Amino acid sequence: MILIGIDEVGRGCVAGPVVAASVVIDSNNFSIDVTDSKLLSQKQREYLDTQIKCHCLDFSISIIEAEVIDKINIHQASLLVMKKSFEGLKIKSPHVKCDGKFTPDIPNITCHIKGDLIFKEISAASIIAKVYRDNLMHNIALNYPKYFFEKNKGYLTKIHQEAIDQFGATSLHRKSFKPFS
Repeated sequence: MILIGIDEVGRGCVAGPVVAASVVIDSNNFSIDVTDSKLLSQKQREYLDTQIKCHCLDFSISIIEAEVIDKINIHQASLLVMKKSFEGLKIKSPHVKCDGKFTPDIPNITCHIKGDLIFKEISAASIIAKVYRDNLMHNIALNYPKYFFEKNKGYLTKIHQEAIDQFGATSLHRKSFKPFS
């Protein structure tokens, strides 16, 4: 059976984009042992990211930048980024699942709280989205070394808060989020 899983990452960050991945798998030919990306080490996620991309039928990644998040709010941005990642797929299926409580505007989709722990297609999307966003934040850190994005990934850690206090917000910061709002 052809299945599609969708998940997003970066919802709770104060800097950087929200990222979503959609992954298409053939459940009869997908034997990779996956789980929620948050339960894996960086090394495990990177290995699985490569394996998933090699063994899935299709995948798509989409991002919504901080500026848009501030305009439409993080809830709407999360739904939109999931929809955009789904629309980027070349292969479609009537069996679409996403992680969370709310469904993006996609036909036949069902949402599942903790779906990234239950359904391998959502777990696969979780891993691809997390690896992509972590790598993106690592590259962004090269231009903003004082904010330590390579370590905090845009979450409001103590060192990140200290950098904001000392240097102010960047264009990557979500001005509608605390501590800015």
